[in-house]
Amino acid sequence: MCNLEQFKVDLKALTEEVTPLEWELDDQFFEQLEDAQLQQGSVHVSGSIRKAVGFFELELQSVGTVRVPCDRCLEMMDQPVEADLRLIVKMGSEYTDDDDVITVDEAHPVLDTAWLIYESIALAVPIRHVHQPGDCNVSMSEKLNELSAARSSDADAEDAVDPRWAALKGLKLEK
Repeated sequence: MCNLEQFKVDLKALTEEVTPLEWELDDQFFEQLEDAQLQQGSVHVSGSIRKAVGFFELELQSVGTVRVPCDRCLEMMDQPVEADLRLIVKMGSEYTDDDDVITVDEAHPVLDTAWLIYESIALAVPIRHVHQPGDCNVSMSEKLNELSAARSSDADAEDAVDPRWAALKGLKLEK
């Protein structure tokens, strides 16, 4: 079982040096996140957090694969992902998340990176994901080709112009 507590960084405990961060994400990580659309994957996350005067600088790199449904055949496939995350973290009176700057409550100075990591990975997944040619489910591909052929013949029938309207194309208004 993946413990999401390991993704919490205590900002008060950090020193002036660069603190390395490293995690291996698996299916359990994705399953434990609420409202996560990605439910499976294997991703290596590495990076660092650096304490500076008045702020912290977080840099993370994620490399691996996530399991997503193929847009053509709907079977699960491995989608390679690479993501970079760079954030500035500041201390303030309450938690806010604006663009690339996060403000963490000074009373509870803990940065939870789990959802930040998940979002960077989810945004790295391409909009369109399909198997390599020939890897899709054969029966689903055949059905798709069959339906595409039927649809294109219907479209050709619709493209035929009524002869009464075709005669109007020949008329030109002169000014």
